[in-house]
Amino acid sequence: MRIALTADPELPVPPLLYGGIERIIDLLARELTRRGHGVTLLAHPDSRTEAELVPWPGRSSRSRADTVRNAATLLREVRRRRFDLVHSFSRIAYLLPLLPLPIPKLMSYQRPISHRSIHLAQALSRGSLQFSAISRWMIEPVAAIGHWHLVPNGVELATYPFVADPGPMAPLVFLGRVEAIKGPHLAIEVARRTGLPLVIAGNVPLEHQDWFEATISPQLDEQIAYIGPVDDTQKAILLGSARALLMPILWEEPFGIVMAEAMACGTPVLGFARGVVPEVVEHGVSGFVVEGVEALAEAVGRLELRHRRASRGRVERLYAAEAVADGYLKVYGLLLAHA
Repeated sequence: MRIALTADPELPVPPLLYGGIERIIDLLARELTRRGHGVTLLAHPDSRTEAELVPWPGRSSRSRADTVRNAATLLREVRRRRFDLVHSFSRIAYLLPLLPLPIPKLMSYQRPISHRSIHLAQALSRGSLQFSAISRWMIEPVAAIGHWHLVPNGVELATYPFVADPGPMAPLVFLGRVEAIKGPHLAIEVARRTGLPLVIAGNVPLEHQDWFEATISPQLDEQIAYIGPVDDTQKAILLGSARALLMPILWEEPFGIVMAEAMACGTPVLGFARGVVPEVVEHGVSGFVVEGVEALAEAVGRLELRHRRASRGRVERLYAAEAVADGYLKVYGLLLAHA
């Protein structure tokens, strides 16, 4: 197949540090190319890919002018290259000129879904556009609008080596954007209750810097460490050396790729039952899904080495790169059959 993949223009594919969606696009592009499909990636000009790269001329999804330029670029490439289908991970606005055309189109959501946008796109596409999302939790509110497919995110297993036993001194880990809704302050509370060391890693968004300085910085000491953003190599070492990944989130997480990354290393996930956490983490098998800090701290004491083997096995079955590619190829087949 000749497939066009699109990414948002702000970050390269793959990203250097933070950028979950861009990692999935990179994973998919490499796996599709490995299987012999012709893949063209429309993305940030600094992207490094085995697919053929077409750089976006516009660099901001929030700019109306850049959106028009990027939509025109995608339309030009579709007309020139005669793709079999277009798979968009970027803004749905980039598809607007393509919607009336019969070419099959898949819009994949990894962020909150706008009912208004999908209503409009569904009407304009005359059935040539279908949708996918990365969790059942995301699909349920919009399932009646259009045709939806579930394809979870995944990880490259080779990037995250399995660690069967991180040892008795293994710390707890929090990895993600360091802001209130992600719960790093609650991870600190869990560490205090258990007496275990905690490593906090991730970027502090500029708009949350004051919160970090007021809430997290004063608690950093010999037990609680903040190490900043980490690249893929550092991330794999950090997660593999962890006793557990803490996910005390205070928002409805649409997927949380870090959970799959941790479990690939054999590291169980301990999280609150918000958003997709109960879908990704099999309670009592690859971690524990609970309510409240006290229950999270109690779950730390219930961890056994068998949870590490089960965590890796769950990723191998459901969240490996091959599973992601298989899922999307199945959807592509349905799209082409429907065209």
